Amino acid sequence: MRFACLALDHDDTVVMSSPEIHYPSFVEAMRVLRPERADMPFDEFISYSCAPGMHAFLSEVLALDAREMRVEQEIWRKYTLARTPDAYEGFAALFARFRAQGGRVCVISHSERDVIERHYRELFGFLPDLIFGWDEPEQRRKPHPYPLQETMRRLNLRPEEILLVDDLAPGFSMAAACGVPSAYAGWSHTSPAVGARVRPQADYAFDTVEELATFLGCAEV
Repeated sequence: MRFACLALDHDDTVVMSSPEIHYPSFVEAMRVLRPERADMPFDEFISYSCAPGMHAFLSEVLALDAREMRVEQEIWRKYTLARTPDAYEGFAALFARFRAQGGRVCVISHSERDVIERHYRELFGFLPDLIFGWDEPEQRRKPHPYPLQETMRRLNLRPEEILLVDDLAPGFSMAAACGVPSAYAGWSHTSPAVGARVRPQADYAFDTVEELATFLGCAEV
């Protein structure tokens, strides 16, 4: 097996969060807060989410005040609690084969731990070995190196034994800072909007989950 550990982003890397949760909740929030922006196309929403980032997009581009930010968060949270997004095709089989070979699965995400745990239970029937989510203090979230450094420390791994898989730049910045190889999730729904900018920042790029599985040495024979 080429790597001992997969360090995975969650939203739009393993599960289809943006098309099934983030974008629909954004549209509903805009209908309440900024009706003139409620028809924003999906790719434009993704581009803003990538740069300047979701918080800056809401607070600076859309100029939501503190009260409006709370409303937006309440609507988003309602969607995350009520819906489990679909997994990208191939991950259930990849996880089964990778873990059967002794591989470890860690999640480094800007989603909250309880959401990630629920998704893994419902979609894959197991919990990741480690989770570093939005619940962590800011300096312990990606793109800060702490999640990968702590993964190496707790699982006794060297940088070259981990593959970081993500669809956006913060993950690749973190991986580069730690000397960890990285792979771009070209199957993501974010790819049409930001792929040309993000893809070159990773060491590898795969257009399907099956390509990733083949690279890992755990493709179906």
